[in-house]
Amino acid sequence: MSIRTRQVQNVLRQVYVWLVGLTAIGASLSPLDALALPAFARQTGQNCVACHAGGQFPELTPFGRMFKLTGYTMGARALPLSVMGVINAASVADTTKSDDPAADFQKNGSVVFASGSLFIAGKITDNIGLFSQITYDNYATQDANGQFHGHTSVDNVDLRYADRFINANRDLIVGLSINNNPSVSDPWNTAAAWMQYVPAASLTSHQFSDASTPFPSFDVHSSALAGINAYAYWNRTLYGELGFYGTAKGPLSVMATGTADTDVQKLSGVNPYWRLALTREWGPHNLMLGTTGMLARAYDLGSDTTDPNNIGRFKNIGVDAQYQYLLDPHTVTAQFAFMRQTQEYSANAIAAAESPYFLADGVTPVAAPNPSDTTNIFRAKLSYIYQARYGGSVAFFIKTGTTNSLNQTAGYDSFQQITSDDPNGTGITSTRVNGNLSGNPGTRGLTYELFWMPLQNVRIGAQYTAYSRFNGASINYDGFGRDAKDNNTLFAYIWFAY
Repeated sequence: MSIRTRQVQNVLRQVYVWLVGLTAIGASLSPLDALALPAFARQTGQNCVACHAGGQFPELTPFGRMFKLTGYTMGARALPLSVMGVINAASVADTTKSDDPAADFQKNGSVVFASGSLFIAGKITDNIGLFSQITYDNYATQDANGQFHGHTSVDNVDLRYADRFINANRDLIVGLSINNNPSVSDPWNTAAAWMQYVPAASLTSHQFSDASTPFPSFDVHSSALAGINAYAYWNRTLYGELGFYGTAKGPLSVMATGTADTDVQKLSGVNPYWRLALTREWGPHNLMLGTTGMLARAYDLGSDTTDPNNIGRFKNIGVDAQYQYLLDPHTVTAQFAFMRQTQEYSANAIAAAESPYFLADGVTPVAAPNPSDTTNIFRAKLSYIYQARYGGSVAFFIKTGTTNSLNQTAGYDSFQQITSDDPNGTGITSTRVNGNLSGNPGTRGLTYELFWMPLQNVRIGAQYTAYSRFNGASINYDGFGRDAKDNNTLFAYIWFAY
């Protein structure tokens, strides 16, 4: 029996054990009729399929979008607390091309409790509502002794004021959102904050799972941000949103609770974000075509914020579309999103940038770093769900961009060698496994998924992510013989909310 086969069997065996226990627990709680978010379910009295496409949280239906756009205020006030947990396991195809497999593929093939979240969400007044998520990462850090330590931080916050004006000729929703993540306020599932939906553990064995594949995103979204957005939705046809973001501080610093100051890429001034979407609904069909973007001026991580030469610039412009067919027992969703990002590095970053690597001759230095980079990410996904219980999807992703020696983490030294331990004392080392020999970000692949919802608040699934390109190459992308296909990953999960 091969090592790969034993790894897969081990993952499936452990998932089965968790499944039996969780299903028993879920069955005992099923009379509560809970769902994601259970707090919103109690508030509206609706079944999960009313708000979530085929019950697949967090993807929204037209009703779910209206609930969000009207400020989470539909229904009566209810207990505003919910909890969510994720159990998962990942098995990487090849763990042999590594100096330290235990470090490069932590807990490979083991079932782990990845994370848990507390949600405080619901109706506050007839016009004000809240969605907020506080997340505990069970594998946030690892000490020198190899012990993992958890960490809690504020994840997503969306505090809204909304009002709706309806007459015979007009249906207008207007609102304001105070939030901490560009596009978390977006009601469509192709938004940067929502298209990636199955959380993975913060373990190196999970670094090639679908959650870590390229998704259209705003690179500054992981910073401790705070923003205010104004939006309007006219006649269920035209949606517009305009927002401005800066570093969370003062009363809004609560939105960055748990984020260390050293991990924050602080923004300079006020940075605009926008969203436009054209929508149409007819019968069981609904369609959206949209565009989004953001301009941001960000200080280099940990740099002096009084020096303007530490400011880099980001420009993101994206287009996206979504089609849904919702008619029991069938749910079909098709999504695509494309985003182009141009990043201009700060003057100080370029002045300090110098690649230590040589070409294969060991004499000629690699090209000087570029002062800017452009990346393009395209992602498409097709999913089908039957009876809000059985489902599957296939997703295609591709990332392309400029080649830049600034992003190179593997290369030749002056002895015409690529080494990770520098035996010749050159001071030049290369990174295995997730290293980049080319300086190009090119990554391409497919993710296949099957899932089952035995209860409306539990989803059990398996994903297989297959790469045909990684870090700019299909073969030997890190200089140590690792190929893109070596990163193929089987990922299994149990995701529940109460």
